[in-house]
Amino acid sequence: STRVYIAGSFMKAAIEVEDGVIRRILPYGTVQPDIDCGDRRIVPGFIDVHCHGVLGWDTNDATPDGLKTWAKEIVKEGVTSFLATTVTQMKPVLLKAVANVADVKEHHTPGPDGADILGIHFEGPYLNLKHKGAQPPEAIVPPSVEEFKEYQTAAKGTIRLITLAPEMDEGFALTHYCHKNGVRVSIGHTDATYEQAMLAAANGAVSITHTYNAQTPFKHRDNGVVGAALRLRNLYSEIICDCAHSTPEALNIFFASKGRDKAIMISDALMCKGFKVGDKFIFGGHEVEIWPDGCAHLTDIPEHSIAGSTMHTNDGLRNLVEKALVPFDAAINSCTINPAAMLGLDDHLGKLCSGYDADIVVLNDDYTINETFCKGIPQLHR
Repeated sequence: STRVYIAGSFMKAAIEVEDGVIRRILPYGTVQPDIDCGDRRIVPGFIDVHCHGVLGWDTNDATPDGLKTWAKEIVKEGVTSFLATTVTQMKPVLLKAVANVADVKEHHTPGPDGADILGIHFEGPYLNLKHKGAQPPEAIVPPSVEEFKEYQTAAKGTIRLITLAPEMDEGFALTHYCHKNGVRVSIGHTDATYEQAMLAAANGAVSITHTYNAQTPFKHRDNGVVGAALRLRNLYSEIICDCAHSTPEALNIFFASKGRDKAIMISDALMCKGFKVGDKFIFGGHEVEIWPDGCAHLTDIPEHSIAGSTMHTNDGLRNLVEKALVPFDAAINSCTINPAAMLGLDDHLGKLCSGYDADIVVLNDDYTINETFCKGIPQLHR
């Protein structure tokens, strides 16, 4: 292609792939390519670390076929790897959900089987009721190291990221445990003050979950968790880029603060992604309906009722660049190298470079996906 995204810039180049890995990147025109993408943009595969489901299937459903279908479906939006994300529920449901992800992942081959299942994002149940969002209140409980060990055992060690409310984590005990054991901690669904958010970071939290949503807001004399996301520029922060959870202006301000290295685009997409306005579903035991804004809303509390999105990641990229006027490099980093770095996987995921997995997206100028390669295997035009 004449536009391959290398080290934050575009260049003419050819990508040589062998055994699912980028072996070499060569000068354009020096080899006869098997696939010539012309002047389409070639970018790294997208990584979604916060997504709940698609096409009527949710992580908590714990059915193998649902997760397998999900992995094959999301390549259509350029996603080549993801964390299957739980939602707060009673313990037996969550144990079954994480065990299902672990079992499917064990027999899942990225490429032939679609996108890579990187593991689990454990969102809840250790949250603050005051900022529960669409998380079912009846299942929210205080953080417990012993209980989390049960979940991680059932998950065969595949929980990579946990969202919790740090002010509920007495002595930061669970935060310390996760930090020590390689599980990334993200601050979310929280009533923490700015100072408590800083202390959480000092005790091992590395990210903030869906910034602006389900957390204490920014005020000029009471800065809240949103203030921490904007001020603590070394802290990763997730952002839903559907222009409904946050306005384009809010997205612009967020990226102006976080820069090109610490912002993480997420879809926070629910199982209702792929359906039409007016369709209804049960999410976490509560009914949600797709509204014209593209979000799923709780039907029993119409005000402040957003439960999650139906966003496709390539549409989020378009929103960032075309509506929020975020620089392209910052926008593309937020769904590639930044989530990889947050998870500690940026030694082989998240950029186009020799030695990295051949997770590649061929992006049309209108942000539609021409082709997705998972570990070098084309997904859309087999």
